[in-house]
Amino acid sequence: MSDTEHRQHYNVTFVLLAVAAVAYALLQSLVAPALPTIQHDLHTTASGAAWIFTAYLLSASVVTPIAGRLGDMFGKKRTLVWVMVILAVGSLIAALSTSIGLMIVARLIQGSGGAIFPLAFGIIRDEFPRERVPHGIALISAVLGIGGGLGIVLAGPIVQALDFHWLFWLPLIGVVIATAGIVFFVPESPVRTAGRIDPVPAVLLSGWLVALLVAVSEGPTWGWLSVRTLGLTALALVLLAAWVAAESRSAAPLVDMRMMRLRPVWTTNLAALVLGFGMYSSFVFVPEFVELPKSTGFGFGASVTGAGLFMVPATLGMLFSGPIAGRLSSTVGSKVPLFLGAVTSCASFLLITVAHASSWEIYVGMLGMGVGIGFAFASMANLIVEAVPSHQTGVATGMNTIVRTIGGAIGSQVSAGILTASMASDGFPSDSGFTGAFAASAAALGIAALVAWRVPGPVAAAAPVPETA
Repeated sequence: MSDTEHRQHYNVTFVLLAVAAVAYALLQSLVAPALPTIQHDLHTTASGAAWIFTAYLLSASVVTPIAGRLGDMFGKKRTLVWVMVILAVGSLIAALSTSIGLMIVARLIQGSGGAIFPLAFGIIRDEFPRERVPHGIALISAVLGIGGGLGIVLAGPIVQALDFHWLFWLPLIGVVIATAGIVFFVPESPVRTAGRIDPVPAVLLSGWLVALLVAVSEGPTWGWLSVRTLGLTALALVLLAAWVAAESRSAAPLVDMRMMRLRPVWTTNLAALVLGFGMYSSFVFVPEFVELPKSTGFGFGASVTGAGLFMVPATLGMLFSGPIAGRLSSTVGSKVPLFLGAVTSCASFLLITVAHASSWEIYVGMLGMGVGIGFAFASMANLIVEAVPSHQTGVATGMNTIVRTIGGAIGSQVSAGILTASMASDGFPSDSGFTGAFAASAAALGIAALVAWRVPGPVAAAAPVPETA
């Protein structure tokens, strides 16, 4: 088969990967605005409902790098199909759930869909014409933010018109369509790497991720200085050190530590950590801010649906900036859009920090944040892909996704802590609390801009990593 014939359907491949990515992103974000409704309908507590989101986060963090490695070893299409089937099963169980226990199980299964992104990046790198790779990766990266924004916008109307079960039925339709299309129309990537997965590093990776994310997620409930929180944090650090040592000695490492020490990789991952800290909290706290009653003196009294409309500019901004980031990556390198994304997002949060009395100020801030997210997410994936050999694309981009998720989890909880500490006598957070939370995000994004400036340019990013057996 000639190269032209092999790549003739790459546009179809992209559409199917995009549908899969949108479905996963929707499943991640649709739930957040609807948690109070789900809590009521499933007769559970606020803590129980929070596990609907936490379970998804934990599963995605554990499965993503392992599935990325399996894709590098056994075929990215084959692994992606299995991930999609598992995601469909989890979505079906969630759509049929009538108890909190079953819903949490369903969300654990759904979290495996986090592997869609590193597998998609690998397929794009292997199957697309070289000049189209940065553009394709940028667009798929932007889909994560676009789908997240759409989920916030659509959650209210779906719950009001139907019920919370449709938050899972509708994405399930997209998952099934994408899975069938991938089976029949996406070619299997020819790039493989021989080897196996050493179980000890895999278990240690899962252990420190679970310990850290549970500590971060439950810290506000247990208390940040409680025995359980401090114990899990200490356990996470011990397991992290053991994982690094085990990976360094392993003949078949899940994550090659030499790859992680490359300057383009570790600087991009550090940028992902602080970008996640600054950006993800906006999807939670901006809707919460505008939903506060007008009696507080600063809230807008928006409904869940109305709060979603405040996120529309962010979604449009991501849709606009993602393709531009791809073109910039092809011409001047991916460092430029990463820096632009961090600076733009930082400026947007600074605006909201000092000016959030009028709805137009929120709209402008959300538009700038969307543009920044579109630039940053697209460029981070491209920077990782440019820095590592093709046989390590899946696991390398998977680790970048995990680091960004950890940053988002920490940022959300830090912001939640700031709000909790500012509770007024009426039971609502104070205006100063939201100002502090927005300022914390702006500070994190400012640090991200400094880190982005230190990411090597395109020549240094091309350094290869020796292949491991």
